Amino acid sequence: QVQLVESGGGLVQPGGSLRLSCAASGSIFSITRMGWYRQPPGKQREFVATLTSSGAYRTYADSVKDRFTISRDNAKNTLFLQMNSLKPEDTAVYYCKAKMGPLESWGQGTQVTVSS
Repeated sequence: QVQLVESGGGLVQPGGSLRLSCAASGSIFSITRMGWYRQPPGKQREFVATLTSSGAYRTYADSVKDRFTISRDNAKNTLFLQMNSLKPEDTAVYYCKAKMGPLESWGQGTQVTVSS
C-alpha cells in the first residue's frame, strides 16, 4: 500500500506560479508511475501530467503543456508539479496518483485557486 500527501496549493493571481508536492510513503518500491490530476469546480477529474518511476518519460495534457513541469526527488520520495503562467481555468483541486501495476493510490487533494 502507498500513502500520498499533497501540499503547496493556495491562492495565486493570474500569471503567477505555484509548486505542488506529493510525499509518498509505504510500499514505494512497487510504484511504476506517478501523476497529477485535477478536478475543476463542477467538472470531472482530468489528467494533468504523468511521470514514469525512472523519470525517463513525461506526458502532459495539452492545456498545461509548456506551463507545467512534473518532476520527482527519489531520495525524498516526493513528486512535484511546478505550475507557471497560471490561468483562472487552472483553478481546481489537484490530486496526486501512484500506479502499482493494476493498483493505484490517490492523495487527498490540494486546492489551487487562480484569481485576481
